[in-house]
Amino acid sequence: MSSEIEADLSEKRLVREAGVAARVAQAIEGPLAGLGFRLVRVRMSNVNGCTVQIMAERPDGTFTIDDCEAVSRAISPILDVDDPVGGAYNLEVSSPGIDRPLVRVSDFARWAGYEAKVELSPPLDGRKRFRGILGAPDPTGTTVPIDLPDVKEGLPSRIDLPLKDLAEAHLVLTDELIRESLRRGGPPAADEADEAEEAEDEEVAAESVSSPARVPFQPKGPRKASPAAKPQKQARTGPKKPVVTKASRLKDRDSLH
Repeated sequence: MSSEIEADLSEKRLVREAGVAARVAQAIEGPLAGLGFRLVRVRMSNVNGCTVQIMAERPDGTFTIDDCEAVSRAISPILDVDDPVGGAYNLEVSSPGIDRPLVRVSDFARWAGYEAKVELSPPLDGRKRFRGILGAPDPTGTTVPIDLPDVKEGLPSRIDLPLKDLAEAHLVLTDELIRESLRRGGPPAADEADEAEEAEDEEVAAESVSSPARVPFQPKGPRKASPAAKPQKQARTGPKKPVVTKASRLKDRDSLH
């Protein structure tokens, strides 16, 4: 297999959305790639009526507030024209965060050696959920090994998971992961560094940093803001806050046709 084909397979998303989320992903994945960003995930939720949650990043895993605003501005008119949602919705754009989803072979390679939760569909030998330390994917990107702690006697402690059956995977928030995320992302701001030290000293639980900070962003334009979406103050949630922008719009179908 040539290096070009291997690279292409490594960057192909393994996890695919369904329904409305799939239509949103299809509409924005190409334009995002043209701007130098990678789509990580699209999810629909019932927060504030209907919320379209989009995670994106640059190929090196970074995603700044400016990047977040650029993505929001770029995809808003695309979603307005294509109308994959078909009604009023709130748009939320964010970075993957520290306990990020793993959706590409390159994600598993980048975070080999760290703890993750993986779910398969269909199950492997009757089991679909696994939690353990990831190894490096095999050269073809077909499988990824995971070391399972506290397995019963007689059962293998290392299992090769078939990535073609990947349903969902994400990193588990640990002190080691926080430190490595800060190192790879560059030095945090002074107040974030203080929070990181406090988190380690007090052994803060995962819940204290798992919720993404919200940095409201309202794009300019004639669209009306949804009354359900109100600007929120930036939350102080942990050592490195996932970047998030939110844009709300009330879709007026008649004005688009």
